[in-house]
Amino acid sequence: MRLDDPWYDALASGWGELDGTGGFVPAGPPGSVPPQRGHSAADIYLEVQRSEAFQEVRRRYRRFVVPATLAFLVWYLAYVATAITAPGLMARPVVGAVNVAMVAGLGQFLTTFLLTGAYARHARLRRDRAALDLRWDTQEMTRGIGR
Repeated sequence: MRLDDPWYDALASGWGELDGTGGFVPAGPPGSVPPQRGHSAADIYLEVQRSEAFQEVRRRYRRFVVPATLAFLVWYLAYVATAITAPGLMARPVVGAVNVAMVAGLGQFLTTFLLTGAYARHARLRRDRAALDLRWDTQEMTRGIGR
């Protein structure tokens, strides 16, 4: 385990694990005291969720994912519908034994890889930095609860 990993969350480690007696391991570090005053973790996460920065990250995500998913779904259904309704077109040879159906089927795989690359690039350029900043802000706010 790398301690300098920004995605490592010491407060979340152990969640969902049994402590040997059939009970769950406490969520916080050993000996931690639940918050006595101020905001709870739930309040902090709700506040972050309502923040403009979080909403912008979600908007950027939806602006890419919804159109990309719809475009790929239409492309896939067009391939299936064409294979069912126009078998003669799909059987038409392109080069040697390779026909239109094979080219379109391989195009499905190519489209999947291109879409995956486009998604990773979009996430890296448009969302990752903002999401990481939100995560750090949230972690800093939750670390201050027990103090």
